[in-house]
Order: sequence, then C-alpha cells, then structure tokens
Amino acid sequence: MTQVKYERNYINNKLQNIVNDDLISFHMPGHKKGKIYDKLGYGDLVKNLYKMDTTEIIETDNLHSPEGIIKDSQERTSKIFRSEKSYYLVNGSTCGIQAAILSTCSPGEKILVNRDCHQSAINAFILGDINPIYIKGSICEDTYTIKGVNEQDVLDAIDNNSDIKVLMLTYPSYYGMVFDLEKICTYAHEKGIVVIVDEAHGAHLGLSDKLPKSALEQGADIVIQSIHKTLPSFTQSSIIHVQGDLIDKKNLERFLKIVQSSSPSYVMMASLEIAIDIYDRYGKDLMQGLLSNIDDFEKDLSEINGVKVLKGHDKTKVFVSLKDLGINGYDLEETLRYKYNIQVELSNYYGVLLICTIGNEKDDFDKFLCAIKSIVEDLSGDKNNDLDKSEDNVTKLMKLNYPDLIPQKIISPREAFYSDKKTVLLKESIGKISGEYIIPYPPGISLTSPGEIITQEVIDYILACKQYGMHVSGLKDSSLEIIEIIEK
Repeated sequence: MTQVKYERNYINNKLQNIVNDDLISFHMPGHKKGKIYDKLGYGDLVKNLYKMDTTEIIETDNLHSPEGIIKDSQERTSKIFRSEKSYYLVNGSTCGIQAAILSTCSPGEKILVNRDCHQSAINAFILGDINPIYIKGSICEDTYTIKGVNEQDVLDAIDNNSDIKVLMLTYPSYYGMVFDLEKICTYAHEKGIVVIVDEAHGAHLGLSDKLPKSALEQGADIVIQSIHKTLPSFTQSSIIHVQGDLIDKKNLERFLKIVQSSSPSYVMMASLEIAIDIYDRYGKDLMQGLLSNIDDFEKDLSEINGVKVLKGHDKTKVFVSLKDLGINGYDLEETLRYKYNIQVELSNYYGVLLICTIGNEKDDFDKFLCAIKSIVEDLSGDKNNDLDKSEDNVTKLMKLNYPDLIPQKIISPREAFYSDKKTVLLKESIGKISGEYIIPYPPGISLTSPGEIITQEVIDYILACKQYGMHVSGLKDSSLEIIEIIEK
C-alpha cells in the first residue's frame, strides 16, 4: 500500500511531532499521552478504539435512551462514585453544566453562582433567560490565583435571596483550592435549595483521604466532573452525577438530549469506561504513589533558593514560582517547553500550574526538578544577569486595590446578548451598560459583565493594567481604547 503523504495534514503533523518529541505532560488530559494505558495493560484496547467508532446499531445501545451496554456501564459508574445516577457526557462538562442549570431553573428565575463560574454557565443563563446573582470569590495574595468563595458569603447570599431555588458553585478551583461545601449544602437544603457543583477539576478526589472530600460526599445534588482533566479518559468526555430528592431526573435527561450531540461518540464513551475501570481497580494505589512523588517533589523544589511552591488543598495541583529570581510565569513556561520539553497546564505572571494525575510517573517529576535546577544555575552563573529587585509593575498594580465589588446589573445576560451595541472610548463608558466582559488576567475573574454598569474603579484599574503590561481579555479591542456598550 502506498504511504500516505502528510504535507497538508497540518493538525496531524503537529500532533505527531508532539508524540515523537516525547513531551513530558503536566497538563490535561489526565492519561498523559496514553502512558497509563500501556502501563496497566490497556494498550491494545486503546490502540483499536478507532475501529470501534460506530453509531447506534444492533447491540450498541443509545446514550439518549440506554437499555443495554451503556445503561450497564453507567450503573457501574454510579456504584463506584456512590451517586444515585450517573450519565456519560460526550460534549464535555459544558453540556452537563448547561443541562443542570436549564433543568432546575425556569426562564426569568434567579440562580446564586460564584462570580468566577465557567463560561458554559453564563451561556446557559443566556439560553434559559436566567438571572445570576453573583457571589464574589477570594484571591490568593501571593499569586493572584482564584481561591473560591467564602462559606459565610454564600450563606449570607442565601439569606438575602429568599426567592432563590438553585445554588451553583465551582469546587475545587482550577488551582485546587476548596471550602466547606458540606456546610453550604446542609444550609441550602434546609431552605429547599438545589446545589449544583461544577467539579470539573475534582473527579479524582475520591481516590484518597489525603485529598479534599468530593462534592458528592459533601451532599451536592448535581455534580459535573471532567473525567478527562484529572483521570485517564479522552478530552471532552465527562460525567454528571445526581443524588437526592430535589432533582427531577427526567427533566435533567430531557435537557441532556437537547445539549448533547444526537450522534454521541462511542470512542469517548469507551474511554470513559476505561478511565472508570482504572479508577476502580488501580486508582487508590496509583494515587498513593502520586501523592508520595508530589511530597518529595515539593520538598526538593522548596530547598532551591528563590523557588516557591504554592500549597493548595488539592495536592495534585502544584503552582511553581520563580518570580523572586526575576523569571515570570510566561517566560518560565516557554523555557520549560522549548528547552526542556516539559509542558505545564498554564502560566500567569507569578508562575506555572502543574496538573498532576495518576498518569504521571516519578521520572516526570525528576525531569521537572532537573530543569528548574538548571534554570536557577544558569541565572546564578550569568555574570551579565542583573535581576531587578525593585518593585515590579504587577506589584504596583496590586496596590491600586483590585475592584472586588460586583457592579450593578441592569439587564439580564440574555437581554444583554441580544441588545444592539455601539462602541465608545473606554474613558467615556463610565456609568454606561457594558456590552462586553472585562477580565484582567490574573486572576481571571470578570470585573464587569454584559448588562452591568461600568464603574470608574474598574476603568482606572484596567487602564493601569494596560500601562503595566497585564493582559485583559473579554474586550474585542485588545488595545483597550474602546468598549461596546448597550444604550437603554
């Protein structure tokens, strides 16, 4: 057979290069380039998945009305995760979040939600004409990363909104920070309030008592997990778990049919089943080994002068900073990738985030440690390197006081989405209704969202962001000269 020529296969070529380069992965997905499949004997099964790409035929069942193999597989998953019912998601956690919101909130109703919620939740508010009442989140002062909500703020929000029937929270945060979710669930249930938890980054929590308790264990009614993020399934494969008497499961199933593809991927479902099998058979032992590797890794890193490690509640999320040595996170990420063949999950000004899963091995941590030691040695040996120890621009920006007050909402997300908009100079937008998001990064929380009043405090802050070189997303004009507003 003639060998296929790949000159114009742009995506395939790039991905094949990554495979050939033997890139070390501290990023999603959790299977870490499939190493865990080979290690545990799933290699032949995964290798043949492309041949299993099929549709609803005799004996393959139907995700939207399961009666056979999919029903059996989901029931096993439910037993393992100790839910009342679990559903496979092939459109990512996005569709699970949207189905959860749309099935529990009617048009025009309100929902309590953390301000740093995922974009998929905001899109659900637009689709369902739902009015969010935001709860502000807290920020780590050392790294300006998102910690999550404060429990008392959530309880106060429940007390101040007696007409609320649904509460949605993100747990854990992207960086592995958690809060007392059980206390919140108990209080919400006393008021008859449904608790939805976006646990996209916490599918692994049940594998060790050294990790925070899972959302299901703490009493949440609906929990959405991105299995592909922290467990070994393929990207875009997730699960939604349900428990308790407050959820109309039939209504949830109705919305899952709306937001999921009518041609669900059997490859994704098969990868979910493999990940759950690994979780059930090997997960706890693998997690014990992972946490031991992380403990040694963090200890070794902390002994290097100038290197800081942020210790979160979820030990599998490791944030490494070399900022005290004059290296910001963006430059550190590029150096790790192009000089040491190591890819992290993300970077901000302060450092880099590593997502560690049961797919990582000790050798991955050893190579990262060697890379950091080499970087630090190169700095100390560079006679021309004169680190600027003066106050950096981002530190100056912090002293301007981050605007932590949520602006007044004038119109709903849906009305804002469909409203006519016009552009004005940024400085002339104060007091107007925003037609865009204003999201400085870090920390990545919207200061102003469509339908909310633009304040002087926010404008002053983002103009300072521009002056000091920080990134602001959400605005169509990346130069931060103009902004879209809604005239009402």
